[in-house]
Amino acid sequence: MRFGAHEFLVTQETIRSKGADIELYGILISQCQDAHLRDILSNQQRRMVQGYQQCLAVLNNQGFTPQVPHTPQTNVYENINIGLNNPQFPTPNPQANRLSDQSIATIALNLHKFGAISCMNFTLECANPVLRQFHATSANTCQEMAYELFQFANYQGMYQVPQLADHTMQTMVQAFSAPGYGGGQGYGAQQQQGYNSPMALNRNF
Repeated sequence: MRFGAHEFLVTQETIRSKGADIELYGILISQCQDAHLRDILSNQQRRMVQGYQQCLAVLNNQGFTPQVPHTPQTNVYENINIGLNNPQFPTPNPQANRLSDQSIATIALNLHKFGAISCMNFTLECANPVLRQFHATSANTCQEMAYELFQFANYQGMYQVPQLADHTMQTMVQAFSAPGYGGGQGYGAQQQQGYNSPMALNRNF
């Protein structure tokens, strides 16, 4: 395989980042108190090691075999709680020498959120189909792990989801209408009435 300069450089950046993230996870796991959170992090670290190995294989022209689809270990937390219930956020301690479980979950969650964004950006810059598939798979893996951590944090009340009032949401939804076709009252009707789009205006000159 031959790589373009840009796709090769972003993949080099990916493997460096993956290596650092694996070590960071080792620290998070060592300080985690909640048994289920620690189990989630340990499973995710194993997936991250697999991703690192796959990235190295791609760069060594050994191809790419996607991982088996991952089912997040969130059986207990699969019902998302919507709405606020007396949210509490502890004051940050600048002199902390140990991380709380809330901080651990937040750090890991944000790591995968930004990972999903970065990997998808890298995907869009790849000309090589193998590299493109690798980065796209990495982006999906990151969003899965981010959602897994969100479910845990949501269940624990660490990550609450605000909600608009029902009538507000209904009012906003009702403000939209689907475009019509043929004799409808939407876009199709506008065209029948000689809707002055920029292209239509240009045709008048």
